[in-house]
Parts: sequence; C-alpha cells; structure tokens
Amino acid sequence: MESATTPSRGILSEDRRAARDELIELLTKAYWMEIETVMSYIANSINPDGVRAQEIRESLEQDIQEELGHAQQFGTRIKELYGVVPGSLDFAAEQNYLQPPDHQTDVVHVIKGVIEAETGAIEHYNRIIEFCDGLDLVTQDMVIGILRDEEGHRRLFEGFLREYQAEGLA
Repeated sequence: MESATTPSRGILSEDRRAARDELIELLTKAYWMEIETVMSYIANSINPDGVRAQEIRESLEQDIQEELGHAQQFGTRIKELYGVVPGSLDFAAEQNYLQPPDHQTDVVHVIKGVIEAETGAIEHYNRIIEFCDGLDLVTQDMVIGILRDEEGHRRLFEGFLREYQAEGLA
C-alpha cells in the first residue's frame, strides 16, 4: 500500500496502520451483523401468520433493503481502508434471538428479536463512532448515519411491543 502518493496524515497514513486494521475488524463485524440481520429479516418477513402479523412483515420487508444498504456501506468503507470484504465462508451466525418462532403466530417473539438485534447494532456502532473520534471522521460520519437508522428501527419495534403489552399479548 505504501507509495509516494500515500497520505502522510489521517487514517490512510502508514503510521495509522494498526488503528486502521482495528477499525477494519470493527467494520467487518458490523458488515456481518447487517448481513445476518438481512437473512433473519427475510425469514421473519415471510413466516409470521395472522392479521396482526401483517404490519410486522411489511415493516421488515422495508428494513431488509435498508440493512442491505448498510452492509454495502460497511463493505465499501472496508475496501477504502485497504481491507478486504470477506466472503461467505467467513460468516458465523450469532443471532439466535431472531430465529423463527416455534409458532408462526408468535409475532411478539419476532418483535423482541428485532429489538435485540437493533440494540446490538446500536451498541456496536456507538463503539465504532467512539473509536473513530479524532481518528477517522469519514467512517465516523457514515456510522452516525447508519446509527440513526438503527435507532429508528428499534423505536418503531418498541412501539409495536408496547401495543402488544397494552393488550395483554406480550
């Protein structure tokens, strides 16, 4: 990577290689979180049954495209930082809370799983934002935008959960 045109300052400079490598690891984890969420949201946008499930399915269908876009943003930034976007053989599933419920009418299970997934993303993205402070404003800015989306998703599903709780269904 080092050449006469390599920046002498900032995250792309040679003296920031260790920090850049650590950041690439953080971004790679975020990339996989988004990819796994897409897989889980696809299943959970198809499987739930019942009239009450319709709004949840539709919301997840919309979120799939947004989460996929986040994965693409993380992948692009990994490449810009001289990293390599991993292939499918490096994937390891972690989202047991987003697995389809035993009963396809158990919409509350799906809602709680989404809240847990969004909470995990929010926590990890805040870590990236803090790591980037004073180090990489470009990545920080990108992740702040993605964080806003995730906070919005979480808030929407918290509302769904409160509705089910108010009706004694959760």
